[in-house]
This record gives sequence, structure tokens and C-alpha cells, in this order.
Amino acid sequence: MLGSEFEEIVKLRRSNRSFDPEVEVPDEVIKRSLERAILSPNSSNMQLWSFFWIRSEEEKKRFQPLCLDQYAAKSAKHLVVFVTRRDLWRERAKWNADQIKRQVVGEPHKYQKRMIQYYEKLLPIAYGYDFLGIYSFLRKSISFFMSITKPFVRMGGSAKQRIIVQKSCALAAQTFMLSIAAEGYHTCPMEGFDEVRVRKALNLPRIAEINMVIAVGKGTEKGIWGERNRVPFDEVVFVK
Repeated sequence: MLGSEFEEIVKLRRSNRSFDPEVEVPDEVIKRSLERAILSPNSSNMQLWSFFWIRSEEEKKRFQPLCLDQYAAKSAKHLVVFVTRRDLWRERAKWNADQIKRQVVGEPHKYQKRMIQYYEKLLPIAYGYDFLGIYSFLRKSISFFMSITKPFVRMGGSAKQRIIVQKSCALAAQTFMLSIAAEGYHTCPMEGFDEVRVRKALNLPRIAEINMVIAVGKGTEKGIWGERNRVPFDEVVFVK
């Protein structure tokens, strides 16, 4: 039963580019969907993301030109900007270590010690960055020597870090869109925006990146541009 309900939600989620101006989307729907997005899987539970909920008319009008005046942005009842936050790695690593320490009763057991060391010792190497590239060189060196005799995660430079946080943020965005569909409303994820101006409008540091801007509303028939065409199953799924 749950499988069929989920299939309905997945099928309902379409990129709708025109929303009904007469139908409001309650704030509670956005709040619940953001709470569900926070539950999304992410790398090392670092949660290197921020979600900016644009709901006032003034702010929506300010963001419309930043989204290149797409009709999805102009007709949306809400906009949500999904942002990657590599700059928060220190405080998020500390937050995770503190959560584990709070669970310790007496002497920490082996797993707890390992996880505390992971957040306090390993993640600074994995997420640290500097202008000289010392951390990148260290990560690549560790990966090279550790992978000679056994499988080992291939850590790299800034580009690798960006990929990791973008993947995690995209998972949260998908959870959000599926939640909106489950509530009976529609979304349109937009990549057409001026990232520099959006980042400036949100007062974000340069290292933060805009993953996507999602427009929310009650979709209309004209907002669906044709059938949903997908490459055949056998061309994308390979069973070994």
C-alpha cells in the first residue's frame, strides 16, 4: 500500500512552470516540507546546507529578476533557495562530536571514541582548505598511499568537496519537492538564476553556492510542458 502511495507522489511531482494565482499554499505546508528536507541523508551527517524560504511579496518580487524572470518564479507563492555551506564545516563537525559526547555514560565505548575522533581528527583533513593547497595535497597523498593495498575513499581538493556538499543538498531538495507533492501542491526546480546576485541578496559568503531555487504553488495544466519522457529502463539500469 505504501509503495503505491509513494508511486502516486513521484508521478505527481512534475516541474510545473505556471502556478494558479488564486490558490495559496499555506505556510504550514512549506514548514513541514522543510522539516522533512532536514531529515534527508547527507555526507557524514554534516548537514552543510541552508534553506532560505522566500515568502513575503516584497522578497519574491526582488528575487524574480534574479531568477531571470522565469514565469515559475513570477507566479510562485513561495520560493525556497537551497544553498551549500562548506564554510560551516567546523561548527557542524563540532556539533556532531558534541552530540556523541552527550550520549556517553562513564567511559566512552569503542564506537563512540571512533566517531568522536572521526569528527575531531579526520573531518578537519577532509574539509579543511587553504590558499596554498596544503590540505588538498595532504588529502591526495593520504588517498594515494592508503589505496595502494586496499580500497580507500579518494579524497581530493576543493572540487571534490563541492561535489560532496552539492549531492547532499540535492537530496534535501528532492525530499522537499516530494513532500510538497504529497501535500497536493507543485514545484519547479530552477537552475536559471544569477548565482552571484542571489548569493549577495542572501548575504552569503563567496564559498557558499546556490544548489537550486525551487518555486512552489498550485500547478496549472499550461505549466506542464508536454509528456514526461524518460530514457528506457534497460538503457539506464545495469544488473550485475
